[in-house]
Amino acid sequence: MGKRYVLFDLDGTLTDPGVGITKSVQYALRSYGIDEPDLSKLYPFIGPPLKDSFMRYYGFSAEKSMEAIGRYREYFTAKGMFENEVYEGIPQMLGKLKAAGKVLFVATSKPEEFAVRILEHFHLDPYFAFVGGASMDEVRVKKSEVIGYTLESAGVTDKSQVVMVGDREHDVYGAEENGIDTIGVLFGYGSLKELKQAGAWKIAGSVEELGKLLLEC
Repeated sequence: MGKRYVLFDLDGTLTDPGVGITKSVQYALRSYGIDEPDLSKLYPFIGPPLKDSFMRYYGFSAEKSMEAIGRYREYFTAKGMFENEVYEGIPQMLGKLKAAGKVLFVATSKPEEFAVRILEHFHLDPYFAFVGGASMDEVRVKKSEVIGYTLESAGVTDKSQVVMVGDREHDVYGAEENGIDTIGVLFGYGSLKELKQAGAWKIAGSVEELGKLLLEC
C-alpha cells in the first residue's frame, strides 16, 4: 500500500463551516466598529490561521488580531461551531477508507479542542486515529506545524506513506514543508488555480473522486 496514512483538513474538506466562521468573524469585527453585512466577503477567513487573516484583510496589528480572536471565539463557542455541515458522502468515504486499511487523521489549523468537539457532534470521530489541531494560545497554528505535530503524535515516521487532503494552498504548502504529497479538493473554499499554483500532487473535484484517488494511491 503506497499511502497508508491520510491526513484530512477539517474546514472546507470534511465539513462546510462557512456560516459559523463568517458569522464569528462578523461578530468580532463589529466589536471594532466594522460592519460587514456580506458574509461571502469573509470566506477568505476559512482555512488560514485567524491571526494572519485579521492582519491581512483588516490591517490589524498582531496584538489586536489576538484580541479579535478572543472576540471571535465568544460567538464561535456559543453558536458558530455548529453552524456547520458535513459534506455529502464524507462519512461513507471515510468508512470505505478505514475498511480498506487506511489510517486516518485530522490536521487542522482550528484549535484542537474545537475540532474534537465538531467531529464528535457530527459523529465523525470514530473514523480517526488522531485529531491534530492548533493550540488555543496560537503558538502552534501554521499548517506545517500542525501536520508535523500530528505525525509525531501518531508515531508516523515514513512520510512516503502519507498524503494530506485539503482545499487551500496552506494545506499544500504545509504538507510540502513536511515532505508529503497533497490531494487538493475543489468542493471547499480554494480554487483549481490556487491548488495548482501551490503544487498539489492530485486534485479531486468531488467527494466521490477523492475517495477513488485515496483508495488507489
